Amino acid sequence: MKKLFALAALAVAAVGAQAQAYPGIKPITIVVPFAAGGPTDRVARDLAEALRKPLGGAVILVDNAAGAGGSIGASKVAKAPADGHTLLLHHIAMATMPTLVRNIPFKVESDFEYLGMINDVPMTLIGKPALAANSYKELSSWINANKGNINLGNAGVGSASHLCGLLFQNAVQVDMTTVPYKGTAPAITDLIGGQIDLMCDQTTNTTSQIEGKKVKAFAVTTAKRLATAALKDLPTLQESGLKGFEVTIWHGLYAPKGTPADVQAKVNAALKAALKDPEFIKKQEGLGAVVVTDKRMEPAEHKKFVAAEIAKWSPIIKAAGVYAD
Repeated sequence: MKKLFALAALAVAAVGAQAQAYPGIKPITIVVPFAAGGPTDRVARDLAEALRKPLGGAVILVDNAAGAGGSIGASKVAKAPADGHTLLLHHIAMATMPTLVRNIPFKVESDFEYLGMINDVPMTLIGKPALAANSYKELSSWINANKGNINLGNAGVGSASHLCGLLFQNAVQVDMTTVPYKGTAPAITDLIGGQIDLMCDQTTNTTSQIEGKKVKAFAVTTAKRLATAALKDLPTLQESGLKGFEVTIWHGLYAPKGTPADVQAKVNAALKAALKDPEFIKKQEGLGAVVVTDKRMEPAEHKKFVAAEIAKWSPIIKAAGVYAD
């Protein structure tokens, strides 16, 4: 009996030690609320690889849970056990969902633990290969001459391309027929094939298409030109005449509300290490993304930034009157 009690005590101690040594042997799942193969998915898979070493060789999986403007995947994480084994990698939709999804089943600012920002991804305005314009000036003339007959593609309501498209239509004051797809890949395919005219999408997905001259590129959406070799000659939309037009698609990491503080601290420390990983930086730069190096790596600053973005996007979405629910 004494031996049995001793073995039981050792087993309990072992379980307790394993529970404390996050992440232990249980896999970590990063939920991506968009389709596999898209730009946010690519960021998640690169980050998963970069996080493994600072998290002690943990097994890190990526789970794509797309739909409803990015709210399905976010809701999945909000309801998950708060043990650090289910994380959310989301983009700017964390700031747009509170307005875009009117029956959203969670609160962005209070149902998640903010773990830090990952990167900023510029957007590019691109067109089908046969489009009769070779510069933004020519594109502007083409848009004015074809009002009512322009198809603007996106990766679905609430996607980065949808949001950029809303802002672009508002800036040029021309309503276009928006064509939502189930993901970025099919939208790009139809743009290359000429089924749609224009698209505004992340450099993580357009750089290779631009470099391969499969689409026409007109401008970037950042305040300054990009240094990426394939995009360095593209003007900004601001310098092309759209004053005040600036949008980048940022990505951040989140955990369910109530995740233990020590687990949050371990994930944040691992994230900071990943953001300094030369291989991760190289992969992001190759996609045109800029890895975060500022104070937004800190959870409190990350949360403050998202709150400011919510205030920025809410009136734009309400003015468009297009919702994901």
